[in-house]
This record gives sequence, C-alpha cells and structure tokens, in this order.
Amino acid sequence: MWARLSIVAGLVVGIAVAGFVFGGILAFAPDPPPPSAPPASSTAPSAGPSATATAVPSVTPVPSPSAADAPFHVGEPAPPLSVPQVGGGTIDLANLRGKPVWLNFMATWCPACQDEFPLMNAFAARYAANGLVVIAVDVREEEGAVAAFAEGLGATFPLGLDLDGSAADAWDAIALPVHFWIDADGVVRDGALGGIGPDVMATGLESIMPGVDVTP
Repeated sequence: MWARLSIVAGLVVGIAVAGFVFGGILAFAPDPPPPSAPPASSTAPSAGPSATATAVPSVTPVPSPSAADAPFHVGEPAPPLSVPQVGGGTIDLANLRGKPVWLNFMATWCPACQDEFPLMNAFAARYAANGLVVIAVDVREEEGAVAAFAEGLGATFPLGLDLDGSAADAWDAIALPVHFWIDADGVVRDGALGGIGPDVMATGLESIMPGVDVTP
C-alpha cells in the first residue's frame, strides 16, 4: 500500500512541476506581432482628365496697333480744327493746307505756356519765309483773358478760342500745353507735351519742313 501511495504522490508532484514549468514558459514568451496590414497597391488608381490636366487660361488676341493708336496722331491726317480767332475771324486748319503748321493747345494759367510763347515767337519770325504758320489755341477761357495774355507776351502768331474744349477733345489734348507739327499735306509728323525747350521745338519743325536746317 505504501508503494501505491508513493507512486500517486510522485505523479501528483510531477504534474505540478510540469504545470509550473509550462506556466513560466507562457509568462516569459514574447507577444505575437500584430497582424500586418495588406500591402498597398503599387499602382495608384488613375485620376480622370479633370484631376491631372493643367488648366490653360484662355488668351484674348491683342489687336495689332493701328494709326488710331499712334501717340499725338503722328502719321495720321490731322483732325479737323475750326475755332474763333482772338480779335475776330476764324482759324480753320483746312485753309492752311500746303503750309507747315505748328499747333499748340494752351491756357493762360499754365506756367509752361508763358515760358514757351517767346520761343514760339522767335521760330515763327525766323521761318516765316519757309511758309511756317504757328497757331496757339486756348482751351476753355474767355477771349479777354486770352487777349491780355497774348499781348503781355508779345505773341505775333494768331490765337484761337476752344471755348467748350471740343477741339482739344478731338485732338486728344488731355494735358496742357501740347504741341503738334503738321506738314503741308495735312499729316501730323510729330508731337510733344509742353514744357519743352528749343531743341524739341526744332526737331518738330524739321519733321514738317524737309530740307530746312532748323536751329534751336
């Protein structure tokens, strides 16, 4: 009987030891790695044309420059001009066809006009024999003020009156003073904003008097 009890005790002890060892193994074993995500496809889904195409902005064609875009109307037939003249009569550019004409839009309140008038006087006298006609047109002022201005500066050339500014508008004379040089055929050959000196004036005159050596 003691032999049987020894065998049973040994079995119990062996089972206990085996359970203890197995439990220790489980306790110290590393955790299994988490399941890996399925690999992403190496080929991305193709996007539609609207997602991949680069938008091209529409371009409005720019019209090529024409004579109407020329500054100071250079190269164009001179716009019409017919205005009352200070002291009586009318200044009509059409009646001056065949002569070189220097046209100046001005005003009495303009300091540059005061500086330019003596120079214009000198050129008008010097090249009168070449047919040169110099005209100044005052914009939006009364005749009395313009006449006093011309007399004070000793102007020897005719002055016109653009009482409502319509002549200046037709010539795009948006700043005063402004000069236009018109040849004998009635074509504008040069132009300049005011505040100019004798060199610019001489260049303008040479453009409408071919073959004439104009000195400043």
